[in-house]
Amino acid sequence: MEWVERMNAAIRYIEDHMQEEISYADAAKAACCSSYHFQRMFSFITDVSLGEYIRRRRLTLAAFDLQHSAIKVVDLALRYGYESPEAFTRAFVQLHGTTPTEARKAGTVLKAYPPMSFQLSIKGVAGMNYRIEEAGPFSVVGLQEQVGTEEAFSRIPGLWADARDRGIFGVLWDIRQEGCPIGGILGVCANGEFGRNESFEYWLAIASDSDCTELPEGMNKLDFPQATWAVFDAPGPPENLQDIWRRLYTEWVPVSGYELAYLPTIENYLPMEENRNELWVPVVKK
Repeated sequence: MEWVERMNAAIRYIEDHMQEEISYADAAKAACCSSYHFQRMFSFITDVSLGEYIRRRRLTLAAFDLQHSAIKVVDLALRYGYESPEAFTRAFVQLHGTTPTEARKAGTVLKAYPPMSFQLSIKGVAGMNYRIEEAGPFSVVGLQEQVGTEEAFSRIPGLWADARDRGIFGVLWDIRQEGCPIGGILGVCANGEFGRNESFEYWLAIASDSDCTELPEGMNKLDFPQATWAVFDAPGPPENLQDIWRRLYTEWVPVSGYELAYLPTIENYLPMEENRNELWVPVVKK
């Protein structure tokens, strides 16, 4: 129930700041996790991005204001964070299918999105294979990109395709660290902790003990401290990792006795003959 209370506390923070700039980091703090994890968790649980939820709620409140007051559209746009009446009107029409002016009239059909609330749902019929690992310190070396949180699912596959075409996987494999427990090609999602955090660092990398002076051209190194990791097995093709992410947030975290640590997460893509991959998530005991 503690997990449910934290998520609802984050929603209360968002609702209390609908007429101000909403800090994703502060919302995540209310949920006791990083901004990166909070945004991903929110999307997996609700099937809508955090940014889209806030947009829907603000435009719902704006419609109520239009119907119950004589507020000017220009003032309403400023109240809910739009740079101009034109930008507000475009967003309003996109959601409600009508203009703010028409919304004042009786009989106009509008959409209302109420505040979300979280409840504990009993699941777990299908088992999750996981283990707890103590690992590190270690380093990963690879390509670093800034990725928008809401475009991640469409952009990251393109980064992998481009790396394949450029022969990057062979370069990474040549500098891999023998004996490291994280032994495949890695997709590393580095958490951001400040501001709105509408983007994050994505690394296409490999565990390597290469010195900074020996890094391949265009690559950087990211160091990890000693940490505790929850490692989840994802049998089958790489696409199955998305289901593990969803179940991590909705089934494992609420009841595990662990909290998500403020460190990057790692998708460990193993050689094809193994027919499985792994999700490495840094955790701390409650």
